[in-house]
Amino acid sequence: MNKKRLSDKELMNILKVDSKTLQRFRQIQKETIQEAKTLSLRKNKKIKVLGISGSARDEYDMAQESSNSEELLKRCLNHCKRLGADIELIPLRKYDVRYCKACYSTTNTQCHFYCSCYPKGTENGDDMSNILYDKIIGADVIIFATPVNNFKISTLMATFIDRCISLDGSLKPADPKNPKNKELNKKHMKFIELTADNNILGSGLLRRFLGKVAGVIVTGHEEGASMVISNLFMTLNHFGMLFPPFSNMYAMSSVCYSTHEDKKIVLSGCYDEQVRLLAENLITAAKSSRDIKSNNWKYEYTEN
Repeated sequence: MNKKRLSDKELMNILKVDSKTLQRFRQIQKETIQEAKTLSLRKNKKIKVLGISGSARDEYDMAQESSNSEELLKRCLNHCKRLGADIELIPLRKYDVRYCKACYSTTNTQCHFYCSCYPKGTENGDDMSNILYDKIIGADVIIFATPVNNFKISTLMATFIDRCISLDGSLKPADPKNPKNKELNKKHMKFIELTADNNILGSGLLRRFLGKVAGVIVTGHEEGASMVISNLFMTLNHFGMLFPPFSNMYAMSSVCYSTHEDKKIVLSGCYDEQVRLLAENLITAAKSSRDIKSNNWKYEYTEN
């Protein structure tokens, strides 16, 4: 909702900050609004589809066998390419994605962007900060492919999803030299609460997944697949992603077969039509979403 504009003097009094600190808050807000405008400009470009493979299986590693879920993902990406999209496959096992340090609450209800635990371009940065965040931001459609591991998404996919929190409702740190300055971060969040405007994207916490289209591919038996899809749906939907009709699929063999026999069934022609239709639905949704301005999708800008 629109808020009464407070003067600098009023804000400094309420927040108990000096002029320099207030101007830092305002500068971050100004830069985030500009970032939000830049993200919206992508809608004039060719549709970009990113395929995230969470499988650890590799024919050149211990498994000595390629991934079923990744093969279906490749087929889906190729269908997207035939429909005119640019595509890119990201096999997470080939990237250095380190675990989330769970400092969410110590930054006072927001992570930082880029992740301040693994700062981009530094010796402590990893591939998530240095490479993958920018690829995600540049995508219109993201397809998440994972096997079922113990009734859940794979460890690689879970680590990736956890680190995506830095893209969801995050800002630059108020103090880059001490990003976990909790007292300062509290004041920064209070500034957002007092000044954010739901009609101005980026004036509050910015969800960088907002309006991107999501697809899900899972390989595994039905009870595990349903749990994995449900988990991904809730997480990604709260990130602000769009789910068109029939935006997920799961491929399974049968409990009557040993798991080593899954491949010949999962990768037979049985699922070709589902893969093709999934690609068509995702591209249709991406084209449709271009007619919707990002700030038409409403969320509470002052909490996460």
